[in-house]
Amino acid sequence: MRIYSASSEETLRARKLLKDWVGEGFLTKEQYLLLQQETVTELRTTNIFLRLVLFLFTLISVGAAVALFFVVFLSHPSEQTGGVFFLIFAAVCYAAAEVAVSQARLYRYGIEEALAVCSVGFLCARIDGVFFIGHTYSPTEFVVPAAGAVFSLWIWRRFGFSYAFLAAMIFVIFLPGYWTSSHTAQHLIVAGFYATGLIAIAVVRSRHRFDYLDETYSLAEALLWLGIYLAFNLKISSLDLTAQWSGGIPDTSALFPRPFYWTTWVIIWCLPPLVLAQGFRKKDRFVIVVGAIVAVLTLVSNKPYLGWPRHTWDPMLLGIVLTAVAIFLRRWLAGDPNGIRHGFTAARLSGKDKHWMNVGATLLGPLPHNITPAPQSSPDDFRFGGGQTGGGGAGGHF
Repeated sequence: MRIYSASSEETLRARKLLKDWVGEGFLTKEQYLLLQQETVTELRTTNIFLRLVLFLFTLISVGAAVALFFVVFLSHPSEQTGGVFFLIFAAVCYAAAEVAVSQARLYRYGIEEALAVCSVGFLCARIDGVFFIGHTYSPTEFVVPAAGAVFSLWIWRRFGFSYAFLAAMIFVIFLPGYWTSSHTAQHLIVAGFYATGLIAIAVVRSRHRFDYLDETYSLAEALLWLGIYLAFNLKISSLDLTAQWSGGIPDTSALFPRPFYWTTWVIIWCLPPLVLAQGFRKKDRFVIVVGAIVAVLTLVSNKPYLGWPRHTWDPMLLGIVLTAVAIFLRRWLAGDPNGIRHGFTAARLSGKDKHWMNVGATLLGPLPHNITPAPQSSPDDFRFGGGQTGGGGAGGHF
């Protein structure tokens, strides 16, 4: 089902790990060059900057081509005719994305990503013009976001674009509005969809804990945890938190039954420790980050939930608390003689985080940074050796 072969993606994953290891000094330059020759892949990749440029250029090109088609051949098309052609364009864009990967062997190159995004956009933009022409409102119009969600999931599964999974979650938000006018039911339906997806991801991910798909499923699981939390946090999912802090609109508690309202308040306090415990148990960075985010969101939305008065110094107080917690955790992790507690460390172990860590160190200049133990240098005459075989079938001299 995946358009890329498992061996190709494992090879790309190995090349990324090699860059991290050589950046941290775990490999010498000679070892890196040797291993790089053994991890050659036929897929074509590029850096993030060119990827973004090609993505935007392809989006503009496709949009211009479609607009030119309508100007030249269909100057004043009917709603149904325009909808049919948009469905054709969606199929053409998806086919072009498949060809770009299968023939040109593009991988996160921007071009195939933009084509896949355009296919979803064209599918949803005018599907109602084909099937619901002349209807001001129809309960069956839920097929528009449903088609967007299903096709986005297919794009995620087929090409591995993580943002396609996020797009599918966003499409799901619009589904309950076609089925019920109850705000309570809408929140429960969305949370139910996300919970079902979370269970499915957990079952599938158990078979990919140590391969290239683990990171993909890790991000999907983290997004689903965040989605469940936002579905239950009525102050944030109602998009009124900023206005409530300024006192601009009435409290949303009147929109929901009191039992449901206070049940969600209990849930948003229970979810952060649950998500953090899940992340710590699996040592999953994405889930841990989401757990920290929802914990902060719970603190931020607690006063609006309880109807307590807000103060201008509340954000400053929250920032002081978070800074103190961060410093305490770093010092606690670094306090062990080996700098490791229960499998966690404050020391940087991967070269891919070097840039972001340096940016953070610059922003937090006044704070102490040298609280992690310095790396222990091995004797100059130390050499690996003595084994009969190396890892992965390599010889003992490796």
